[in-house]
Parts: sequence; C-alpha cells; structure tokens
Amino acid sequence: MLNIGCHLSASNGYSEMAKQAIEIHANTFQFFTRNPRGFKAKDIDEKDITEFLQIVQENNFVKVLAHAPYTLNPCSTDKRIRDLAKEIFIDDLKRMEYIPNNMYNFHPGSHVGQGIQKGIEIISNTLNDVITKEQTTTILLETMSGKGSEIGSKFEELKQIIDKVKLKDKVGVCLDTCHIYDSGYDIVNNLDSVIEQFDNIIGLDKLKAIHLNDSKNPFSSHKDRHEQIGAGYLGIKTIEKIINHSKLKHLPFFLETPNEINGYTKEIELLKNIYKD
Repeated sequence: MLNIGCHLSASNGYSEMAKQAIEIHANTFQFFTRNPRGFKAKDIDEKDITEFLQIVQENNFVKVLAHAPYTLNPCSTDKRIRDLAKEIFIDDLKRMEYIPNNMYNFHPGSHVGQGIQKGIEIISNTLNDVITKEQTTTILLETMSGKGSEIGSKFEELKQIIDKVKLKDKVGVCLDTCHIYDSGYDIVNNLDSVIEQFDNIIGLDKLKAIHLNDSKNPFSSHKDRHEQIGAGYLGIKTIEKIINHSKLKHLPFFLETPNEINGYTKEIELLKNIYKD
C-alpha cells in the first residue's frame, strides 16, 4: 500500500486534519507545529488530541510528520536566534508527546558565514541539548537544496551531524526529492546510484520519510522551488520510479507541491494509480 499524505493546515486541530486526510484518501499528513513564518503555537486541546488518536488508530494511519517553522535556525550567528531555536525545539518536542511515536522534521539551518563545520557543530550540540531518552518522537534532518549558506545539501553534512548526536536512535532523515535534485543528486537519470550513495554515507535505516515534490528548476540549480507532480524537471516517470523503488516504497511520502486541497486529492489519486503493490 502506498503511504501517502500532504501538508494540511493545523488551524482547525489534529482531529480535523485526520478527517481531511481520510477525505482525500491519504493515510498520513504533515503539518506545521506553529506559525511557519513566526513562532506562535496554538494551545494543546486534549479533547482534540484524544479524538485524533482514535481516528488514526481506527483508520490505520502510518506515522504523521510535524514540521518545524522555517524561522528556526539553530546555527545562526545571532545567539538570540540560536536560543530561540532551542526553546522552540524543546516546546515542540514536549507538544509532540501528546501524539507519541511520530516524527518531527526541521531544516538544519544556515551557517550565515560561519562555515559549514561550525554550523554542523552548533546544530549537533543543539540536538544533544534538546533530545531526551524518554521522547518517543524521531527528529528528522531534511535534505536541502544548497541555496545560500544552507547546511544539509550534501549527504556527508547530514552524516556529520548525526555522528555527533549522542542519542542516535532519536534522529533520522527526511529526503526531499526537489531539494536533492536541485542540490546536485541526479535522481532523474541515476536514481539507483543516489540511493546507493545515501546508503553508503548515511545508511538507509536512517531514511524515515520522503517529501515528494517535483522541481520548477533544472538539475543542480540550488533554487528550492517545488512544482506539482509531473509538471516539473523530475517528471512523472521519475516520480513513478521513486514511489515504486524497492528501497523506498515502504516509506511515508508527503506532498509539499503548490496546491490547494483539490490539487492534492488529484495528485494522491494519480500516485495511487501508478503505485505497484
């Protein structure tokens, strides 16, 4: 079975997102833990959480994916921003325990001129400060496109961060198809080779989720502009290979394409039609 979902708005609560996922024939979804361009988060509604947990259990959902705000930059040159990132991490991980055993994704950050190695050190130190043995949430480092001073556009960079994390069983990777193509991994012509590289450098056991997006820009453009499935430089044939690849097809796929809910519904139907059980 294809484990597929899309990005949904958390404004109406967890249970409404679960209901909407069911309506569009998804069995998972992604959501922002708080304002994606800010820091404010809604209060936890325990009644809503109880209803959500019941819905996902009854409808055989796979793990859902929370996304940290874009403003979170744990390796900023500004100490106030780094401290705020740590506060958000701690608060979000606390909130995630209301829906245990799910995943929390974040962009590793931009080193803003400090250099990649310094950025890697700060990110790993932050993770060591916020991760606890008791947490049930798996934190995912997202693969990035390499624009500006982003960290995480190369598998080696993510590997270095993970290597410095003490509680390694609490961390993994979310692979974004648009991002890695834009960063220089040719998944159109050499998908098997890219998967092999990931396995050799990081290990496929660390790959926990995939952001399934087409790209508006050509190979190695370092732009990070998502496109609807089949309408970009990846194309439907590449997308079909990805969701049916023997080493990937068991993973949850999350759409972040430029769509409203009707567009996501059509994409999910398309993907299910080309998925081979």
